[in-house]
Amino acid sequence: MKKDIENINDVQQLVDTFYEKVQKDPLLGNIFMTKISDWPKHLEKMYRFWQTVLLEQHTYSGSPFLPHATMPLTGDHFNRWLTIWKETINLYFQGTKADEAKWRGEAMATMFLAKIEFYNATTRTPLV
Repeated sequence: MKKDIENINDVQQLVDTFYEKVQKDPLLGNIFMTKISDWPKHLEKMYRFWQTVLLEQHTYSGSPFLPHATMPLTGDHFNRWLTIWKETINLYFQGTKADEAKWRGEAMATMFLAKIEFYNATTRTPLV
């Protein structure tokens, strides 16, 4: 029986497995591998982000959108990201927090894509 996402160890398992899959993915791997030069630092940041979002333990500060603002991402990229995200959650977890993680991933992907498309279609730049 699977358990829910309950603590930082669960978040780390989710994030580590997810990014292992992303790095090997034919659509996403190259984008992430060229953008991220320090994987341990990135993973640590992602642990803090999801710990803050899912466990309500405020360990993350920053603007998660900005690093993505100028990346060459389309709806296909976000759909693939979401597929891998949900598959990874479903592999290990079930429950309220697992469902929330899927929902929050969907909301984030929708928002990021809309903002990227907006900035690509206008002369405006994201606020730092």
